[in-house]
Amino acid sequence: MSWRGAGKKSAVFFTCVLFVAAFISLYSRSLHEGTFVKNLLVASETTPRLFTNLDETLNYGSRPAVQTRTSWNAPIMWELMFDANFYDQKHHELNTSVAVTVFAVGRYLEAYLNTFLISAEKHFMLGFPVTYYVFTDLPGNVTKITLAPQRKLKIIQVERYSRWQDISMMRMKLISEVIEKELRYSFSHVFCFDVDQEFKGRFGSEALGDSVAMLHAHFYKLPKNRFTYDRNPKSKAYMSEGDYYYHAAIFGGKCQNVKTLADFCYLNIMEDKMNNVEALWHDESHLNKYFWLHKPTKLLSPEYCWDMLIGDTSDILIKRVLWAPKQYEKLRI
Repeated sequence: MSWRGAGKKSAVFFTCVLFVAAFISLYSRSLHEGTFVKNLLVASETTPRLFTNLDETLNYGSRPAVQTRTSWNAPIMWELMFDANFYDQKHHELNTSVAVTVFAVGRYLEAYLNTFLISAEKHFMLGFPVTYYVFTDLPGNVTKITLAPQRKLKIIQVERYSRWQDISMMRMKLISEVIEKELRYSFSHVFCFDVDQEFKGRFGSEALGDSVAMLHAHFYKLPKNRFTYDRNPKSKAYMSEGDYYYHAAIFGGKCQNVKTLADFCYLNIMEDKMNNVEALWHDESHLNKYFWLHKPTKLLSPEYCWDMLIGDTSDILIKRVLWAPKQYEKLRI
C-alpha cells in the first residue's frame, strides 16, 4: 500500500473517531439537559410561584374611553382596571415597604405639609410600612402627627435656596443621596411627591412598579404638539418629540431606578448651569427627557394627581390626589 493510501485511511479513521466522540458528547448532554428540564418541570409543579406579575391581571378593556396601555405595553392605571385586594395581598407576601420623599421648604411647610401628611395617613399605601422623609429648612416647625403602626416620619434639614427654581431642581441631588445612604437598604420602593397636594382616595399598591411616571392632568388629552417640552437645543432637557407629558409632582419606583432617574436629572441640570441654561420647567423638563429615553414600566392616570380647575372630569371616576390651590405670590419669595 502506498503512503498516500495509508494517509487517507488514517484521516478517515481519525474523522470517524471525532464524529463518534462528538455524538457521544451531544447524546450525554441531551440526556443531562433532558433530566434537568424534567426536574425543573416537576419543581414548578410542586413549588408555588412566589410572585405573579400583577400587571398581567389588569383588565385593560374596562375603560374603553381612555388609553390603558402604552405602545411599549406599560399599563396606565385607571379605576376599574385592578383588584385592589389582590394587589395588596401579593405585596404583603413580598414584604413591600415604601419610602416617601417630600420637600417642605420655606413657607411651603406651614401652608401644605400637615395636610399632605394627615391625608396620606388616610389614603396612601394603607397597611404597608411607610416612612415619610421630610426635607425642610425649618425642622423645628414640623408638627408631630399621629401615625399608624409601621409608619414613621424622618426629618432631614436642607439649605433654603434664594429662588424656588433652585429648590425644585436641587431636590434631585438630595433624593439621590438619601436613596444611596439609607432607602435602598430598608425599602423596596420610593415615591417622590410635591408637598402642595392632598390625598382624597386610595393611592395603593397598584401604583407600585419598577419605574413609575405620572401623566400630567393638563396634557393627557392634548395633541403632542401642545406638550411643553423644553425646545431649546442648548439645554440637556431639549426634546423635539416624546410619548407623553409627565408631571414631576409624583414619580417613583424601585429605589435604584429612582436614584438613576434623579442622577440623570441632576447631572443634566448642573451641565445646563455651567452653560448658563435653565430648562423651561426645570426638573420636570429633565424628568420628561429621562422618561423619553428610558420608558417607565407603569404610568399613573390623572386620577392620581388631579387639578380641580380642569372642567372636563368625564374620565375621572375617582380623584385620588388633588392639587392644592396655589399662592405663588405668597410662597415663592
